[in-house]
Amino acid sequence: MRGALAVASAMVVAACVGPGERPTPPRSTASRPVAAPPASRPARAPAPTSYPLDRPARQPVASTPLAPMPGIAVPGAVSASANGIVRGPAISTLPLERDQASAALAAFRLSCPSLVRRTDSSGLTLGADWQAACTAASTAADRDAASFFQRWFEAVQVGDGRAFATGYYIPEIAGSREPRPGYAPIYARPTDLIDVDLGSFVDTLVGKKIRGRVEGSRLVPYYDRTAIEQGALEGRARVLGYAVDPVELFFLQVQGSGLVRMRGGEVLRIGYETQNGREYTGIGALMKSRGLLEPGQSSMQGIVAWLHAHPEEGRAIMRENKSYVFFRELDGPPLGALGLPVTGGVTVAADPRFVPLGAPIFLSMDRTDANGVWIAQDTGGAIKGANRVDTFWGAGEAARATAGGMSARGTAFLLLPVGGYDRWVARRAAGGVGGGSTPRR
Repeated sequence: MRGALAVASAMVVAACVGPGERPTPPRSTASRPVAAPPASRPARAPAPTSYPLDRPARQPVASTPLAPMPGIAVPGAVSASANGIVRGPAISTLPLERDQASAALAAFRLSCPSLVRRTDSSGLTLGADWQAACTAASTAADRDAASFFQRWFEAVQVGDGRAFATGYYIPEIAGSREPRPGYAPIYARPTDLIDVDLGSFVDTLVGKKIRGRVEGSRLVPYYDRTAIEQGALEGRARVLGYAVDPVELFFLQVQGSGLVRMRGGEVLRIGYETQNGREYTGIGALMKSRGLLEPGQSSMQGIVAWLHAHPEEGRAIMRENKSYVFFRELDGPPLGALGLPVTGGVTVAADPRFVPLGAPIFLSMDRTDANGVWIAQDTGGAIKGANRVDTFWGAGEAARATAGGMSARGTAFLLLPVGGYDRWVARRAAGGVGGGSTPRR
């Protein structure tokens, strides 16, 4: 998807990239998710106002991650199979927290049809490999979730296993159906934005796409952020609503989807539709390189606070990111890359070349809230490579506080169905690779 919805928030510092910038096509269902509340947390009712993005991030509780198994990261590897995997520890030795494991089991059940049906781009599994575990999941009791994972899965490590996790969430911003001075329009896809599949013209460019607009007889780059903010889209794009705070709209574009609470209480749910084809520039990295952020100010909240405190300079910095996201109005909750609802505290976005979408991942990180079993139900353009994940935290103030400061390092173990490692070794020796029973949607 998203969705998605993203480094997301903590990656704002390193690259300021999130779900709005990370979706990987096709994105036919929606953008970043919202659906279920965080595991082990009560569902939260929508707040009467939007949450200030510059409120401090939640302080993490430190944790000592498990040491990775001996393994080698292969630079430039295009998949987990190409990089290679090694056996991980016995799952019975991993600390599985009961409530979190139960929520992960529920998410895994939802993902099972996709695991059995879709092509595994990682090259590690076939759809049939998941059938026994999925059948068992359909009848497993939630209270026995830890035992379920211990019985039906084995841990493997991709490359050196060294993991980096960021966080994303569903933001809520204040808005209006009517324009007012200082408000920023929320645009739908412009009518003159054109997608070009370069692979249709040159075989060596298969998979490469660009976007632009026609000017006379030429295809030219689409309007950048500066031109759009100065009115270039007048008459070219429908306005879904108006954001009270342009900074909040900028970061809603980073997250990729969210809620816009209108004056009077109406809530507009919007999701990523497309973007203008311009290259993304992370403003967090720019600000850090220019010495604009004080120590301890490098979270998304710190960046937003600086932008609010320096409106003219902030506008100029945001415009250095030429990428601009266009939204569509959603009737239901946004969904993850599998077209399924995602769960706060359980769903992660991962690179499908290194993790089968729908598969469980065990994270042992240097902060406790990132630890445990997660389910890879989402993807993102900025979430690339082995052991790189983006943890989803749901919607609301607690989700924002956690995602906003999430930047965790440690070890990741991919959970494959029992026998998965031996099957992968045998297929590799025979010259075969993993894959699903039918093509990707």
